[in-house]
Amino acid sequence: MNYSLIEKYFQYLPIKHEKNIVSLVEGNTPLVELTSLMSLFNNQYRVFAKIEGFNPTGSFKDRGMTVAISQAKEVGAKAIICASTGNTSASAAAYAAKAKMKAFVLLPSGKIAHGKLAQAIMYGAEIIQIEGNFDDAMTLVKALSQKLPIALVNSVNPHRLAGQKTAAFEIIETLAEAPDYHALPVGNAGNISAYWMGYKEFFCLKKSKKLPKMLGYQAEGAAPFIHNKPIATPETLATAIRIGNPQSWELAQQAAIGSAGWFASISDEEILTAQRLLARVEGIFCEPASAISIAGLFKDIHLGKIEKGSTIVCTLTGNGLKDSDVVMKHHQHSIVTLNPQAHVIQNHLEKNI
Repeated sequence: MNYSLIEKYFQYLPIKHEKNIVSLVEGNTPLVELTSLMSLFNNQYRVFAKIEGFNPTGSFKDRGMTVAISQAKEVGAKAIICASTGNTSASAAAYAAKAKMKAFVLLPSGKIAHGKLAQAIMYGAEIIQIEGNFDDAMTLVKALSQKLPIALVNSVNPHRLAGQKTAAFEIIETLAEAPDYHALPVGNAGNISAYWMGYKEFFCLKKSKKLPKMLGYQAEGAAPFIHNKPIATPETLATAIRIGNPQSWELAQQAAIGSAGWFASISDEEILTAQRLLARVEGIFCEPASAISIAGLFKDIHLGKIEKGSTIVCTLTGNGLKDSDVVMKHHQHSIVTLNPQAHVIQNHLEKNI
């Protein structure tokens, strides 16, 4: 039987009645050891990928959204709203559809991956594009949710983080302990905050004996934690983390400092290299924003910041099909065009076997 995330962790979540659960059977995502990838480092580290692209709408957002929408249903909400770089809109629209609620989504015009936009459209959300960036959209939805009878389901909603913390629970249950390090992308910073909440909660309940160091990676052009100030015009090809003013700033800082972890910035080129390597060595296709956790880990290993023999978990936040535009733009050279004649194709194959 497939259990919803809320059913599995009901005692740890802020939902009062099971009848209000809105679920698409999220969570319980694979934790896969990257043995082939780590052979590049002589297997001196144990690295696992938490593949959140296996969630119903293809990203980690579903963990928080099932709780946020269930809570909205519990209090009688009829409509929800969010700002998004893509994944939140897809998840919010899907869960709102399941709950028979109206979904409104504010997006920065021209800055959303087509795969994510298509999802929000198909799930029936009312999509409003604005001139500006995600941070502008976020400012608007926060103000509108204060004036209208509409539930805000961005990660400023604490129920979102409550749902997302369950990924840390799953990791501890699978490994029978917390990892030494946990690496993940940082955009709006809710996820690093939620994982830290989850690790601390299970540690306090004596379900683990240690806490991991939290490693948050940002794209060089969208790295407010590195510059210690908001970025007015964030830029990166990793659209999911193209955010200049994270809403969970203080919580994320607490996660990094409290765990003796750190933030670091990664170039777009390093992100693309890690995405390609993960796909071609491990057979795992994640979106660019997800690959930054691998790129960041590689960089810190080379810098000697990761202790040999450590166990590390990298969160892959979304499926690669979410942002296939980037792949097609940067890998067109991978496609060969030949005459449709058997001998021509055979000759090509013989040269490349």
